[in-house]
Amino acid sequence: MFELFFKLLVGHALADFVLQTDVMATWKNRHHKPDIIPKAMPCWLYWSFAHALIHGGIVYGVTGSLLFGCVETIAHWSIDFAKCESWTNPHQDQILHLLCKIGYVLGV
Repeated sequence: MFELFFKLLVGHALADFVLQTDVMATWKNRHHKPDIIPKAMPCWLYWSFAHALIHGGIVYGVTGSLLFGCVETIAHWSIDFAKCESWTNPHQDQILHLLCKIGYVLGV
């Protein structure tokens, strides 16, 4: 059980801090209003869903559960959306992500 939790935490750290580029972190927020918007820049929904999908893919890869992977994609998107709306702060955001990982460990 601890091994699975550790793998999920490592996957989360990779997805949130290594695989999430500055561009993705900035543009996934619908409130980001730059002075100049490049013509080819996808809207915030693309960035936020791509980021959440990376997390879902990691959870799927670690647990082998497509259900957990899909739940993680939706949960991660929702938690990040709440942070971008200032309904939660960065610490609450990470606690909610951690609780999801605990849920997957308990659900296996």
